[in-house]
Amino acid sequence: MDIIQTLTQEFQLTQTHTKNIVALIDEGNTIPFIARYRKEMTGSCDDQVLRELFDRLTYLRNLEKRKEEVAKSISEQGKMTEEIALALDKATTLTEVEDVYRPYKQKRKTRASIAIAKGLQPLAEQILRQDKGFDVHTEATRYLTEEVSTVQDAIDGARDIIAEIISDDAPTRKKLRNFFLKHGEILSRYAKGKAELDEKKTYEMYADYQEPISGIKSHRILALNRGEKEEFLKVDIVVDTEFAKRITASGFLKDGGESSAIVKQASDDGYDRLIAPSVEREIRAQLFDDASEQAIKMFELNLKPLLMQPPLKDKITMGWDPAFRTGCKICVVDGTGKVLDKTVVFPTPPQNKTEEAKAVLKALIAKYGVEVISCGNGTASKESEIFIAELIKEIRSETGREVGYVIVNEAGASVYSASALGKEEFPDYDVTARSAVSIARRLQDPLAELIKIDPKSIGVGQYQHDMNEKRLDGALAGVLEDCVNSVGVDLNTASVSLLKYVAGLNTSVAKNIVAYREANGKFQSRKQLLKVPKLGEKAYTQCAGFLRIDDGENILDNTAVHPESYEKAEKLLSLFSYTKADVRAKRISDLAEKIKAYGQEKTARETGLDQETLKDMTTELMKPGRDIRDALPAPMLRKDIMGMEDLKVGMEVTGTVRNVVDFGAFIDIGVHQDGLVHISEITDRYIKHPSEVLKVGQIVKAKIKEVDLKKKRIGLTMKTTNGR
Repeated sequence: MDIIQTLTQEFQLTQTHTKNIVALIDEGNTIPFIARYRKEMTGSCDDQVLRELFDRLTYLRNLEKRKEEVAKSISEQGKMTEEIALALDKATTLTEVEDVYRPYKQKRKTRASIAIAKGLQPLAEQILRQDKGFDVHTEATRYLTEEVSTVQDAIDGARDIIAEIISDDAPTRKKLRNFFLKHGEILSRYAKGKAELDEKKTYEMYADYQEPISGIKSHRILALNRGEKEEFLKVDIVVDTEFAKRITASGFLKDGGESSAIVKQASDDGYDRLIAPSVEREIRAQLFDDASEQAIKMFELNLKPLLMQPPLKDKITMGWDPAFRTGCKICVVDGTGKVLDKTVVFPTPPQNKTEEAKAVLKALIAKYGVEVISCGNGTASKESEIFIAELIKEIRSETGREVGYVIVNEAGASVYSASALGKEEFPDYDVTARSAVSIARRLQDPLAELIKIDPKSIGVGQYQHDMNEKRLDGALAGVLEDCVNSVGVDLNTASVSLLKYVAGLNTSVAKNIVAYREANGKFQSRKQLLKVPKLGEKAYTQCAGFLRIDDGENILDNTAVHPESYEKAEKLLSLFSYTKADVRAKRISDLAEKIKAYGQEKTARETGLDQETLKDMTTELMKPGRDIRDALPAPMLRKDIMGMEDLKVGMEVTGTVRNVVDFGAFIDIGVHQDGLVHISEITDRYIKHPSEVLKVGQIVKAKIKEVDLKKKRIGLTMKTTNGR
């Protein structure tokens, strides 16, 4: 296989760009570095495409390696033929390679291997030829031994061998696999004796369920698998068995009288006993793998915008971890996330000390100038929100001070609080107090705070705990890495948690950076990184452009301009009579216009830059220290609350997208329960997936379609509401 050509076609790139990307990967360059600083070599492929290409490259290389291993094994057995070599060469998946290898693979003891050991292989081959006039019974007498005592024993043994030959036939298995995929159906029933145990009726819709494999959605496959794993469901694949048996026999059956009848019997037996169970397992595994990949993509899709939500900068924030019996944990942090104060109040049942709580919180808000309250959405959040809304009203009435609040997804806060990192950051705080700090900080800078939490605990996926852990961790680490590097990291304030995701760094080197900073004071220059233990030239090349130094010796250190291009950046400034002092003073806002007037191509040529790098450099020089998240809509601050009982069908509401799934999206509309907008209600036009229109953190308008107080469900529609 020409891997470069295959990748070129699949990713619709030029062959030169594909070769460059593969070479850059093989040289050890990181995906963020390639995406940001080698655009001219890749055709400006973004990090997502590069990661997909890297995954595909890995698969194709593993495929070629497996082909070589199989070819070597078959050759060592002295059974390699031109036909087998051609079949291996044409194989485009690992499954197809294993199909070719199946007849030559060492097997455990089978009925066929026992028959072969008894010397019945030649008889099986004679029968399989199906020559007319061949007398099976007469020929079988020649194979009688102590182990094969009757003619029927000989024929039965030969039939077992033929059944396995047919079962191992690669073209037959491929035809049947395609038949199962196109015409098979998934069937599920309640497992015997389990129906009464499913009190919450989690799997009610799958109690008597049937759907074509070709149309089943990935989230239903994962639900079925989980129900089967938990022993609530029994799941099978059903097909037209007679038709499947005809497919099985079609490649082997001839008009050979008695021999053909035996071959047909062997074929049917091979299908029932060997092929059908095996192909069903393969199909189920393939369906699960495909569904898992879709779920992982959904997780990536939701995680990235959640991490990239704009920070609520320089706001003194009160973090609120709601609870009932143990009280609500409160923590006030300044605009940088530094803890100023903490306390516990009991405005929720069973204590209901509302007046006492108001007095304590009003004093804290006045003392520190709290501007926003960040309340977690866990247990007692509804009761807390009602109290917060009342508190804000009173403060406004008594002092004229405006305080807003945001209900924050607190998923993972408890995981962070109990983690070694949480204990290290706040050794003197109990678990709940750490949660309150996390809830406050994740509003101030979602990326910096959420990066501390295992992504699987952030709560924006579906069935994430059923996934292949290694594959999921790898995919999510890629999202974290892309987010951190696209935003950039302040070298003098970043935690180890943040630094370890910078291109070219790892946990060990990140710790060394923090240790160096603590021992030597703030970094004044990116070049100082080379003094950090275990951070060599290669790592420096990968990481330097993503690390920022505010108020350092060189203003370019506070931009995404890579040190390798500093000389060219200075040439660019000089070409238009600017200096680095002008950059620091932000006096070059017309640089892009001057380049346009002078000529993009001419400017690139005279500065030695390619045009893509020139564009990026221009943006960075015009806005040193910029945060790309600032261009996104800020979080919605609320000052009042609604209950589900206040909602009426047809009412228009504004909300924030919390989670996007295959069948729709969940939207926070300011009541305790998120509303669901089904995929069919997102837009008037047809869409294949909700992610075509919605993403986490997006603020949208919707109308109430349905309110079910008993089941605590809110149905929304966005049709025509947003002018789509």
